Amino acid sequence: PSNKKTWRTLCRPTVLPSSVISDMTPSQNELLKYRRCNEQRKMLHQLLFDRALKAYCMTMEEKYRRDPVPPIPELPSTVRKHFFNILTENYLFMKKCVLRRPVAPIQQQWLTSILSSVPQSLMEGKDRELLVEKLLGEIIKDYEKSMRRFMVRTVLIKPDVKGLEKEEEAPLPSLPLGLDFSKPWHNSFIQAKKKILSNLCILHPTMKILLDIGYAAFSTFHVVDFSSFRLKGPIDCESLKTDVSLSCSKAEEKILNTWHQKVIGLFIQKEALNGVKSDQVDSFYNCVATLMSNQLKELLRRTVEAFVKLFDPEDRNCLPLFKMELTLDENKMEFYPNFQDLEEAVLFVVNRIGQTLQNTQTVHSWLMGDTTTLDTELPNDVTVWATSTLKKCIRDNSEAPKEYFEKYVERYGWLVDGTAQARIERFEAEEHSFDEYT
Repeated sequence: PSNKKTWRTLCRPTVLPSSVISDMTPSQNELLKYRRCNEQRKMLHQLLFDRALKAYCMTMEEKYRRDPVPPIPELPSTVRKHFFNILTENYLFMKKCVLRRPVAPIQQQWLTSILSSVPQSLMEGKDRELLVEKLLGEIIKDYEKSMRRFMVRTVLIKPDVKGLEKEEEAPLPSLPLGLDFSKPWHNSFIQAKKKILSNLCILHPTMKILLDIGYAAFSTFHVVDFSSFRLKGPIDCESLKTDVSLSCSKAEEKILNTWHQKVIGLFIQKEALNGVKSDQVDSFYNCVATLMSNQLKELLRRTVEAFVKLFDPEDRNCLPLFKMELTLDENKMEFYPNFQDLEEAVLFVVNRIGQTLQNTQTVHSWLMGDTTTLDTELPNDVTVWATSTLKKCIRDNSEAPKEYFEKYVERYGWLVDGTAQARIERFEAEEHSFDEYT
């Protein structure tokens, strides 16, 4: 019949209208013919598959008629594979179509509500405005991604066929039913903050005044002034000890007459203990003592560091100069003072600084007429570091004098150790000619 689908009726010859052919180049004509041939080949394969499937179904139907209890037929592997491929392609095509569908945009009031939860201080400034815009862009992107994923999961059902294992969609977020969005921590935070303010004495306004007094007194002050130490020229060890001891005594007297008196005057006032409960007075004064101790320890530590810095091997412009004499004593040549005495004199400076301000009275003991003093002992790690550093510097800087001394002894030591005197006496005891005596 004329309406029967055949290869000739389905696949017409590749003939283009004359109007189209006249406007195309030879390369375009070849491309169109190639595309048309591919379409015809696909149609042919589909037609053959349909006929094969129809013939197979007719054969199975005839077999069922002969067999009263026919077994469940199994499609051939080629047919089954082609069938699964069609399912996979259809699912992927449908999924692509669903993903391309427009989604409802996120409402502006939602974004406004999100931004209202952010403190205004975190949104000020040009850089922070750019950051907010970037975060809003991420929110919009995540929203659209979630909506498209929701449409795929609600519209399509993924077939259980091979090749779609990686097409798993993440589970949809569950609704926040029964969740508690209250802030139980807020009340406990407020309570803890109040407790800290009432018990942590360092937050008391008087402590800030005490810090300001200490900063004004000690920020640019050292127990010993080492800025002009080298300008004094070579100094002997005993003079060094004397000068350092005198400077420490003067600094201690100055601190007790200025800083300590200002601190005492601060706590004599009634306003100093405003807000302090009667059962917290001892804790309050313990905090005051600790703060004063830390300020004095910091002063001593900075002074020791300034002294050690004079011996920096990379900057010899500030290196102290010491007087050392080469002496002859009882037929022996040596340096005075020797290097051991020099090391003891240098380390004496660290120890003397550490002994300063050790009898500073606490505010509470001064008010109560007691004799309790502050803990102003120089930290042990600072003492160990300074001692080891200075010993190494002295050892490194004494290598050249020691080498010079050894060469001097090697060259002239025989003149003072009795060797020259023995040679003279032996020469005089012997008989020599006039020329030899000459």
